[in-house]
Amino acid sequence: MPDDKKGRNKQADDREKRQRKREMEEARDRADEEEPMSGDADDRLGDLDDALESHEYPTTTDELVEAYGDYEVQTRDGKESVESVLDSTGEQAYDSPDDVRSRILGLIHR
Repeated sequence: MPDDKKGRNKQADDREKRQRKREMEEARDRADEEEPMSGDADDRLGDLDDALESHEYPTTTDELVEAYGDYEVQTRDGKESVESVLDSTGEQAYDSPDDVRSRILGLIHR
């Protein structure tokens, strides 16, 4: 393609077409993704959120399961016990309520 104004305009048009095509493909791919969970952490963690504030830290997964294993949290598929949510984590240590919240919220968003 010659390096003149017409050639540069064609290249720019082609680039724009390719970009639009990529954006459409990405949008189509994202249509299959799950929607993010709505609401804030208080809604998803329910009564557990307040209970974590009064818990002593540092703490471990086993201690949390022993104390709050029967509490239920809102997941993508409905409600699930804290014990089953933390089941996959193995033994971990948590330094604060925010550490626990972050871990649980990360697990229920999978």
